[in-house]
Amino acid sequence: MKKLTGIILFFGIITNIFAQNASVEKSVTSIQTGVLGIWVNNECRLTNHIALRSEAGLGTVAEDIIYILTPTLSVEPRYYYNLDSRQAINKPTEHNCGNFWALNVRYFPDWKVFGALEKSTIMDQINIIPKWGIRRPLGQHFNYETGLGLGVKHIFRKKYGYAEDKNDAAIDIHLRVGYTF
Repeated sequence: MKKLTGIILFFGIITNIFAQNASVEKSVTSIQTGVLGIWVNNECRLTNHIALRSEAGLGTVAEDIIYILTPTLSVEPRYYYNLDSRQAINKPTEHNCGNFWALNVRYFPDWKVFGALEKSTIMDQINIIPKWGIRRPLGQHFNYETGLGLGVKHIFRKKYGYAEDKNDAAIDIHLRVGYTF
């Protein structure tokens, strides 16, 4: 009985020594597409549960009643809060698959845009949106991601001849499918 207790204790200590805590990956690069856009992004690890996502692509902006496809640049720190619990129940965490809280900062420059009208244009604007989201795997390299957030957008109208800039509410609802390299 003493030997059995000693063996169980020994293996328990060894298991705790070699146990790995779940962590975001050092670097994850992917391309994603959604209903209204396409993006290339990279996430780099800042801590075991925080990654900094940088992204460039073509996204949509609602101007009046039309949607305009325009270049977008964004930076988004993400806190993956359930990686340990996913790993504990043998759910995949590769390529940063998990639930996250994020603060999305997205810039829409007034570069050439594509829209319903030939002379579609947007004013420089920046969106700051706290959001919640999830990423899940679809096989080894494919994944899907969805997120939801509410924040503020600032439109730089003064440089276009208006008396003042404009602040407005901004919503971020996304559903994307992607390929991770």
